[in-house]
Amino acid sequence: MVVMGRIVGPFGVLGWIKALAFTEYVDGLLDYPVWWLGEGDGKWRQVKVSECRVHAKMLTAAIDQCSDRTAALRLKGLQIAIPRNQLPSLQKNGKDGYYWSDLISLKVINLQGECLGRVIGLLETGANDVLQVQDEKEGSTERLIPFTAQVIMKVDLTDCRLTVDWGIDY
Repeated sequence: MVVMGRIVGPFGVLGWIKALAFTEYVDGLLDYPVWWLGEGDGKWRQVKVSECRVHAKMLTAAIDQCSDRTAALRLKGLQIAIPRNQLPSLQKNGKDGYYWSDLISLKVINLQGECLGRVIGLLETGANDVLQVQDEKEGSTERLIPFTAQVIMKVDLTDCRLTVDWGIDY
């Protein structure tokens, strides 16, 4: 499964939900009539999307068996996933690609071998994307690292690590 979004709450009183898509374009989930919902613990349940629309920078969707605002409220916070085999191939020039969700929880190591933390999210800033990296020490702050070719040296999904040209004190 590839996490493609998150339900942020109910929309209206008829059981519609409001969702934040983690796709490049807001309408990236419109192509999938079936979503898988879960809490990120590997337990997914399949739901049929009967209607879905773009509303501002969010998606609104009617999900079968979600008939009122109370039912929609119970779905708040759930992740939306799509089976990887239903997604387009990311292979370019003989190299495998990756989705943003593949980067979440990767360990970030700089060229000096220092651990900067783990990826907890990505931000689109317009100029370039930015990695949100949380140090694994309790009470630590978040680092923002530009997701550019000059900074990202290697993405290794097999070893669950991301090598960056970024100082620990930046």
